[in-house]
Amino acid sequence: MIAVVQRVLEASVVVDDPPHRAAIDEGLLVLLGVEEDDDEARSRWMADRIARLRIFRDSEGRMNHSVLDTGGSILLVPQFTLAGDCSRGNRPSFASAAEPETGQRLYDDVATHLRAMPGLPLEEGVFGAMMRVSLVNDGPVTII
Repeated sequence: MIAVVQRVLEASVVVDDPPHRAAIDEGLLVLLGVEEDDDEARSRWMADRIARLRIFRDSEGRMNHSVLDTGGSILLVPQFTLAGDCSRGNRPSFASAAEPETGQRLYDDVATHLRAMPGLPLEEGVFGAMMRVSLVNDGPVTII
């Protein structure tokens, strides 16, 4: 499982078909890719890691707080292309990406675990859809 976590001042995702829009103010934009060897234990680990990742500034300006500590939100966006392998040739191979059914199940599992955390608002993209993602990165802070 691969997550690109960005600390944001705001972020949104728009889908034309089916019509969908989700947006957050301060918090985390998380692009999540599921790989073929991932399982439920990995999705629970990833959800916990995302929620507790200390990348928000404390009163001294140090990255010492998590999104749970700050009262921020998470925008979770499925992105299978994170599993792309560009080591040979010019076209990425997606052989390590999970099959769509597995990818959706494990993406949903991460979302379920995040949603269960008290005081953590969660918005989502749409699995398998073409999406337009917008963000204002804060820092910028981007962690893989």
